[in-house]
Amino acid sequence: MKLILLGPPAAGKGTQAEGIAERYSLAHISTGDMLRAEIALKTPLGLQAKALIDDGNLVPDDIINAMVASRITQEDCKIGFLLDGYPRTIAQAEALAGEVDIDAVLDIDVDADILIKRVAARRVCTQCHHSQTIHEGEAEICAKCGAALERRTDDNPESMRHRLDVYYQRTHPLIKFYRDRQLLVPIDGSKSIEEVSAQIFGYLDTKFGRA
Repeated sequence: MKLILLGPPAAGKGTQAEGIAERYSLAHISTGDMLRAEIALKTPLGLQAKALIDDGNLVPDDIINAMVASRITQEDCKIGFLLDGYPRTIAQAEALAGEVDIDAVLDIDVDADILIKRVAARRVCTQCHHSQTIHEGEAEICAKCGAALERRTDDNPESMRHRLDVYYQRTHPLIKFYRDRQLLVPIDGSKSIEEVSAQIFGYLDTKFGRA
């Protein structure tokens, strides 16, 4: 099973990706996590990527394409993988098509106004990078490992609006790209986490069978 998870920023891709990868024993490949690791190590790639990400821009295709092409050849990807945050452009999708055949593209669709409200409450763990929503009065502690949470530098309304503009201009065309190839699976991302998971699992169980 080789899957792609599409959707705008804050659509819940990371949360759903964790559940999908666990349920079907897939390698979860998050280009965001790969880039954040480079940033944490302060590599030349990481420093370049940080400046772009902080401004809500995309990292150049050639860098991302090379990272993903290398990653999907690793041992844990032989039984299947889920791409989270890639591809983000038609050029990236075409590069990926030259490397591997994708089985399905799950498109989590959420209205922009809902997304802007979500980022105001989103926090990320400083240790395990788990993303979660914090409600007023709640302690900012990771539900998975107990470490402190922090707000990502790009999780603010201004940066979010810019990120959405970039998404609709550059990434949204992928919906037609994959629909034309009969790979697109629309998912209503405005529902609760559990309801979104139920939509995804229902489709995958029917098409591929439970792992």
